[in-house]
Amino acid sequence: MKSALLLAGLYADGETSVCEPGRSRDHTERMLAAMGAPLSVVGATATVSLASRLEPLSLRVLGDISSAAPWLVLAACHGDAEILVRSVNTNPTRTGLLDILRSMGADLEVLEQRSAGGEPVADLLVRSSQLKATVVSGELVPRAIDELPLVALLGCFAEGETVVRDAAELRAKESDRIDVLAQVLGRLGARVTARPDGFSISGPVPALRGARLDAHGDHRMGMLAAIAGTLAQGETRIDNDAVGVSYPAFFDDLARACEGAAALP
Repeated sequence: MKSALLLAGLYADGETSVCEPGRSRDHTERMLAAMGAPLSVVGATATVSLASRLEPLSLRVLGDISSAAPWLVLAACHGDAEILVRSVNTNPTRTGLLDILRSMGADLEVLEQRSAGGEPVADLLVRSSQLKATVVSGELVPRAIDELPLVALLGCFAEGETVVRDAAELRAKESDRIDVLAQVLGRLGARVTARPDGFSISGPVPALRGARLDAHGDHRMGMLAAIAGTLAQGETRIDNDAVGVSYPAFFDDLARACEGAAALP
């Protein structure tokens, strides 16, 4: 919604300001600034005015951290893994999962940090880790909102109770992600408690067991189910995975990772 308003403001008389309750992803602001748009950002308020011209921009679209997230979590939870994901956009408004992984004791390295098209980019390396529980809440939630279901999977392999709160927005995504993640991981044998604004997981789970799962047509739930199934004993079947919505090559890359290809694009 913020991006739509800012783009509309470029063609409106006078100034248009978008005020947020907290900082959210700012890819649009960065791109508009690189194109010379009349834009200013003060605190959590972005302001644009009528643009007479936007300069053309040569831009390489960087790897999306939400699509990198399944591989980071797979490596951290697996007993013998090392996965390198190259050229990931590490915009600080999107890197909440990296902070969560660090707080849980994950073996994470951020390599080859650089800039492209006004955005920070890096290669991310994660190895098998001894995880400990954490609490995710407050300002960290919007920086990791799409990755929070995968935090539930991390909690299955962490010592103690992992808690996510202040995340009621998860109930208004492509599915009710709080209820669906509880169903998916619960069927695999995890101890998940769904709450109005989040969830809690007691770990470590002795062993996840393969099961037939329903992703409810939600691509994030489909990827969660696939990574969890990869870590589970026995066979897992997933109905309504919908991963092609955002990541058409996901299952091909999963096959590569399972065959021992350590680096993913």
